[in-house]
Amino acid sequence: MLNISNNPMDRDEILKDVSSYQEVMSSHATRKFVFLLCGIFGLIIIGLFLPWTQNIRARGTLITLSPDGREQAINSVISGRIEKWYVREGQLVAKGDTILHISEMKTEYLDPDLVGKTRNQASAKKASKEAYADKGKALDQQIAALLRNRNLKQKQAQNYLEQSALKLKSDSIDFQTSLMNLEIAQRQFDRQQKLYDQGLKSLTELEGKRQKLQESINKKISAENKWLASQSQYLNAELGLSTVENEYREKIAKARSDKMSALSGEMEAESEYNKLSIKQESYAKRSSFYYILAPQNGYVTKATKSGIGEILKEGEQIFTFVPERTEMAVELHVRPLDLPLIREGRKVRLQFDGWPALVFNGWPDVSFGTFGGKIVAYDKVARDGTFRVLVAPDEEDVEWPTLLRLGSGAYGIALLNNVPVWYELWRNLNGFPPDFYMKGDVVEKKPKGVKYE
Repeated sequence: MLNISNNPMDRDEILKDVSSYQEVMSSHATRKFVFLLCGIFGLIIIGLFLPWTQNIRARGTLITLSPDGREQAINSVISGRIEKWYVREGQLVAKGDTILHISEMKTEYLDPDLVGKTRNQASAKKASKEAYADKGKALDQQIAALLRNRNLKQKQAQNYLEQSALKLKSDSIDFQTSLMNLEIAQRQFDRQQKLYDQGLKSLTELEGKRQKLQESINKKISAENKWLASQSQYLNAELGLSTVENEYREKIAKARSDKMSALSGEMEAESEYNKLSIKQESYAKRSSFYYILAPQNGYVTKATKSGIGEILKEGEQIFTFVPERTEMAVELHVRPLDLPLIREGRKVRLQFDGWPALVFNGWPDVSFGTFGGKIVAYDKVARDGTFRVLVAPDEEDVEWPTLLRLGSGAYGIALLNNVPVWYELWRNLNGFPPDFYMKGDVVEKKPKGVKYE
């Protein structure tokens, strides 16, 4: 049995009574086996030429498409003390509903009538500003009046100066006339004196000439006095004209200085009024921070400060808030190698955690339990070695489940080109990335039979 002897054993003779051996060794069974192998090989060959949809697979989470629909932290704008909670965790609130009341802690804001008193201060400064403005207007009117009076006084002094000049000229003429009359009277008296000495004239005639000479001397002295007085009057008129100019220049300069002081006081009062108005608005705005209101319809979750009397710091988080209605989206994280294949509007098949699905990679049309989406945006900078891609629901596909919640996991398959199965196997064996040929691109050495979008 161990075939130790030199005599060979006849296998067919020994196994001639075994039916299974006879069945296998028969020619009919051999042909069946060959046909079976050929059929399997043919199916494999045919399968290699079936269409295959290239894809990029990535994990992600459910978020909202708009930033205002995502979970947000509600912080305290001011420091304070918790006085009362009006809601509980998980409660649905409407926009503007009161969630929390806090009280003031800082001593400079403890006055309950702080806003009213600041308003009164602002009103007083406003009245002061208006008073300065009125004073400035009055000074403008005063300056205008001084300018008018100066012009009138200048005209008056100028007229007086001209009158003095004319009078001075007239008195000068009179004085010259008196000098001539005195000279004539002197000559006449001298001639009369000679004639009297010769006995040709009487003493009465000589005394008459002496009287006329004395009258001429008196007239000359009087005319000279008038002429000197006219000169003094003319000088006084000139001095009066310059005095008017100097007097009104000083008055106008003082009025303008007072106006500048009024304007300065008005601007200072306006500055103080603006500061007090800002304080008033700040105090009024701060008082509105005592009540924390719901920014929109949503749910209050995860309160970080809960007890009555707890102290809140400025900017400290109080609780988180989740909006009620959100526009769902999926945040996928793809490898840098696959990012050049991503573009806006490309179709994506999504599988959500908790929703049964049967996925056939390469044949998305026969996949079960997946939902359609399209790429709406992607980051231009990598974070943690991956790029973030936002996928929104596809309006042309089945609507996403309504029970999906933010933060749930998702599995995305971005659909690329349609290629044969053999090409996909060859690409994976060589470690090449999926091909992406846009219309108009020049591609060299494309494999035959490969269909590109």
